[in-house]
Amino acid sequence: MARTVSQEKTYVLDTNVLIHDPNSVLNFEEHHVVIPLTVLEELDRLKNGKSSIAADCRQAIRLIDKLLGDASPTDIEKGVDIIRNEKSPPLGTISILMDLDGDHKVQLPETLNDNKIINGLVTLKGKHPGRPTILVSKDINMRLKARACGVDAEDYHTDQLIDDIDLLPKGYADFTDSFWDKINKVETMQREGLTEHLIPRLPELKELSVNEFLIDDQGFVGRISRVDSDHLIVRDLSRDRLLEQEAWGLIPRDIYQAVALQLLLDPDIHLVNLTGAAGSGKTILALAAAIEMTVASKRYKRIIVTRSTQGLDEDIGFLPGTEAEKMEPWLGAITDNLEALHSDDENMTASVEYILQKVPIQFKSLNYIRGRSFQHSLIVIDECQNLTPHQMKTIITRAGNGSKVICLGNLAQIDTAYLNAPSSGLTYLTERFRGFQHNGHVHLRGVPRSVLAEFAEANL
Repeated sequence: MARTVSQEKTYVLDTNVLIHDPNSVLNFEEHHVVIPLTVLEELDRLKNGKSSIAADCRQAIRLIDKLLGDASPTDIEKGVDIIRNEKSPPLGTISILMDLDGDHKVQLPETLNDNKIINGLVTLKGKHPGRPTILVSKDINMRLKARACGVDAEDYHTDQLIDDIDLLPKGYADFTDSFWDKINKVETMQREGLTEHLIPRLPELKELSVNEFLIDDQGFVGRISRVDSDHLIVRDLSRDRLLEQEAWGLIPRDIYQAVALQLLLDPDIHLVNLTGAAGSGKTILALAAAIEMTVASKRYKRIIVTRSTQGLDEDIGFLPGTEAEKMEPWLGAITDNLEALHSDDENMTASVEYILQKVPIQFKSLNYIRGRSFQHSLIVIDECQNLTPHQMKTIITRAGNGSKVICLGNLAQIDTAYLNAPSSGLTYLTERFRGFQHNGHVHLRGVPRSVLAEFAEANL
């Protein structure tokens, strides 16, 4: 059936959407994508430098240029067909919204670029009254101003896989009393020193994926090793043995830390994603496992630590000092946890200095992760909740042969503008890699740092 004009919509993209996802212009199917000239000017202003924002701006500009090709100015203003690849037919159009010459009614003072974009939208909407015109922006305040001027506005949801983070998988399922009370039929197999159970995939088990855990109040802990439409194969684990695991002197404090530590130490798991509130043990578990696997077992040649936080991906400066020295203020959480791991040593300071000198730990700026390939390395990325999905993909793809990536984050502490929990790269990573054979995810329960911290979490 042919599409009517009324079924098509016009989506006007704000600058922050193109920075959030440089490929966003391809994600609106048969609809019309409009880029205001003001947005191109903002991309041009931000494109220079080595920051991740500058790189994203350049990528967005290159894609827009490729889509427009040799189109004439008239065609660019009317709309150029979007061709995604040679084998697929054109779908949707892209156009540039030129600055208007003042013959329209100005809704907002044009002292701000946001206002210029909204004013252009008001006029564009008047030219096409039969076609919905929608502003797409990550900026809540800009969306509010647009709605006040009579223009529909919405967030960019294409890379948002889940609306409610309470629905995000935790990496395990808790069962009150005994898990086996729910199972009517089970086949038990012994294989290579492992005990595995073939159990039916009951309704309460439908959402579980490979490398997730079953935990009950009677002491049973199982790890899902294979999934099909009707059955699960569950590896039987010893709770006591899990709780007695040790990594660089660190012993887990609860069963959730224990299953997280098992994933961290498992050579067949190449990506571990740990979420949880402050004090739940994400960083200290990752650091202890990383040192254990590089110093004791020598499975990896080096540890690369980076952290995403507000301002970190800006230029780290030209003042004297190594990259590690410039990164040190941002990576205080890592050195704090190194001190915690050696708090019982006779001379804690000397132990930490020895570790920093002898253990191949490299502190890297997020800038210099892009474009590199790390072989036989253990890459620890802290504060992942502040990454966009596009930035997360950029970093994960840096893992070379024999490398492992550990992502840590707390979705309740997002500091990056235009990001919320559902659109965070940490949420995206958790959903996208779920079911991948070499991925593991655990949401850690809070283990309060102190009585004061516990009271603050509950009452502030």
